[in-house]
Amino acid sequence: MKRIFGIMTAVMLTACAGNAAFVTDSVADADSSQVSRVEPLSWWVGMRAPLQLLVQGEGVSEYNVAIEGGNGVKVNKIHKADSPNYLFIDVNILKDAAPGTYYLVFSKDGKPAFKYPYEIAARESGSVQRKSYTAADMIYLIMPDRFANGDPSNDSTSDTAEKSDRSGYFGRHGGDIQGIIDHLDYIEDLGATAIWCTPLLGDNEPDGSYHGYACSDYYHIDSRFGSNELYREMVAKAHEKGLKVVMDIVTNHCGTAHWWMKDLPFADWIHQFPEYTGTNVCFSTNMDPNASKYDLNLQESGWFVPSMPDMNLDNPFTLKYFQQWAIWWIEYAGLDGFRVDTYPYNEKEPMSRWCKAVRTEYPNFNIVGECWTSSIPQLAYWQADNENKDGFNSNLPSIMDFPLYDAICAGVPTDSVQWGAGMTKVYDCLSHDFVYHDLSKMMIFPGNHDTDRIGDVVRQNPDRMKIVMTMMATMRGFPQIFAGDEMMFVSKDKSQGHGGLRVDFPGGWAGDHENWFTEEGRKAALTGTDGKPVPAGQVADLHDYTRKLFQWRRNKGVIHDGKTLHFLTRDNTYAYFRYNADEAVFVFINNSRGRKSIPWSHYAEIADGLYDGRDVMTGEAVEVNDSTVVGPRQALVVEYKRK
Repeated sequence: MKRIFGIMTAVMLTACAGNAAFVTDSVADADSSQVSRVEPLSWWVGMRAPLQLLVQGEGVSEYNVAIEGGNGVKVNKIHKADSPNYLFIDVNILKDAAPGTYYLVFSKDGKPAFKYPYEIAARESGSVQRKSYTAADMIYLIMPDRFANGDPSNDSTSDTAEKSDRSGYFGRHGGDIQGIIDHLDYIEDLGATAIWCTPLLGDNEPDGSYHGYACSDYYHIDSRFGSNELYREMVAKAHEKGLKVVMDIVTNHCGTAHWWMKDLPFADWIHQFPEYTGTNVCFSTNMDPNASKYDLNLQESGWFVPSMPDMNLDNPFTLKYFQQWAIWWIEYAGLDGFRVDTYPYNEKEPMSRWCKAVRTEYPNFNIVGECWTSSIPQLAYWQADNENKDGFNSNLPSIMDFPLYDAICAGVPTDSVQWGAGMTKVYDCLSHDFVYHDLSKMMIFPGNHDTDRIGDVVRQNPDRMKIVMTMMATMRGFPQIFAGDEMMFVSKDKSQGHGGLRVDFPGGWAGDHENWFTEEGRKAALTGTDGKPVPAGQVADLHDYTRKLFQWRRNKGVIHDGKTLHFLTRDNTYAYFRYNADEAVFVFINNSRGRKSIPWSHYAEIADGLYDGRDVMTGEAVEVNDSTVVGPRQALVVEYKRK
């Protein structure tokens, strides 16, 4: 009789949808055969976005679902998928709902069958108005597998297919989250103010999984990197040191090893073809008024590579899944920003709604998209609020400045003084700044994990490496440098492509012969990342130069939000000012083989009001007169006061 009464009570509670306390012992807990996944893993009271749960379990679509426990939470609607093993549940959470553990109660034929606990927590104070990265920041890009191995015990794990192989160019080398935590002091001391890690989520491909871009689980950190809890700890410790954390995410594709690939919720959850069909990688079709529908569809729907199925964000359930996933990680881990991989390969209208959903929840949250194009107008198209002729608004705040990257890589390595070569490449690129909506939201960079190492591009010339770093520290936008660029990392073997350029950070593994994380190790360094000799003191000198620049930049408001005035290049030199009403920073790049006098008379429109000049690198006074000389392949940075 007692058991019958308990079941009757549960039925009544189910009908009341959260208005009374649930009798927890009246219904059995769900086992893994009944409910294998509920995503998002948890949620919070006070979120602006409505909650839609994905529930996976064998034959789960046969059940009705109600929510019990506490007050202010109920099921609005239940959606069945193509697969009988999924339910999508719309949940209403009132503003005054009680935080705590609720229960998804699964019933059949009017009788409760099993329950599944679900946590709805209180939000952290100030979560909505959290700050993000801005032009005041320098972002340090880390590929975790190649940075530092802080916990050798997780190099290979029982729940992942690919095992550790540090000898392989495309193998797992063992770097992890603990390795990043162990070297936060190094990153902060360099002058960085934010960290961008390439994806840390599960990637269970049988080989080449180290990069993380073929996700197999969107809600769990890859066990070879650590755990969700450790990731959250890393974010908290980074914040203690004044470092923001930017998460690298992929909405365009998952990996073939993703758990849902064995049983898709909907046939159109991903883009499917009779046989493998790759993207044409031509995202100009998104803004080309003459583009064919065939080409546009192939660009949006084709798979990036055979191991990366293309998500269909035109499916509203897929889009909702990715919106909530992004919001969940921000709230759970306390994130400060996103970098979105392969941004224009997504369907553009759904991604616009994705960005809007994230920024509705967090108005100050910055998102930078990888829009890899050398075309300046095509890049500008993707920035939020750009005046596009077709009326499209991406809602994407920031964009990666690939045209400037191309200009630097083409212009810096050459001695040519011909017009159109050398530093003219950089000048010409920046002369097109009129097409961009917001120059403060341009990510500038000399390279990343997908490009040639900038050390290789400048042919291992330390002077030209310093020129590159000078521009990164003084140009508009916010700079990002790839871990090791501060010491001119070069590819171990360029014939190995990405595997060869994504080199290990010396000192990140026990037993490394050199340790470049320490001052002593940098001074003693005699072997480059390619295994070849380097001049004594070169590693330390490059590091110290970069550190001084970015520590100076950290508090230099005129660099963060000042205007730019630049002058035509001459003889492979380039001069520009960053200025406001009170001060100016003068940058002179001499990329030629000879000494150059600064032609101050050419800069009279701004130079006449400058005084109290100081060389940023040496501290020496610099007068505004033509006697100032800059040596070959050298950069001069001077800060002035303005009358």
